[in-house]
Amino acid sequence: MSDIKLIHTDKAPAAVGPYSQATAAGNMLFVSGQLGIVPSEGKLAEGFKAQTRQALENMKAILEEAGSSLDKVLAVDVFILDMGRFADLNGIYAEYFSDHKPARAAIQVGGLPLGGLVELKCMAVVG
Repeated sequence: MSDIKLIHTDKAPAAVGPYSQATAAGNMLFVSGQLGIVPSEGKLAEGFKAQTRQALENMKAILEEAGSSLDKVLAVDVFILDMGRFADLNGIYAEYFSDHKPARAAIQVGGLPLGGLVELKCMAVVG
């Protein structure tokens, strides 16, 4: 267990349950699902597009705290409440991953914590 590092930053919202924002082992980083919560307010951003952008900003902040970055992301899992918003998701996602395109899955779900509309988690390399 001592080889696993727990990652935390105040630039992303605190976990909404008994888990870490991210964990790292060796050069691998696992970022927990990020909702579109504005860290300074502790509330979800208004609307799907704002939540998507905020979730990506939260993910970026955690990556940077761990010594990684968006261009070191290997895979992203997206949990989306309404697949009808897939085009909106892709448009915003492409702003963050323009040249570097990690593997990705998008899964429609029946609900997300706190009434969120979208959640993203990722796996990246550190260093």
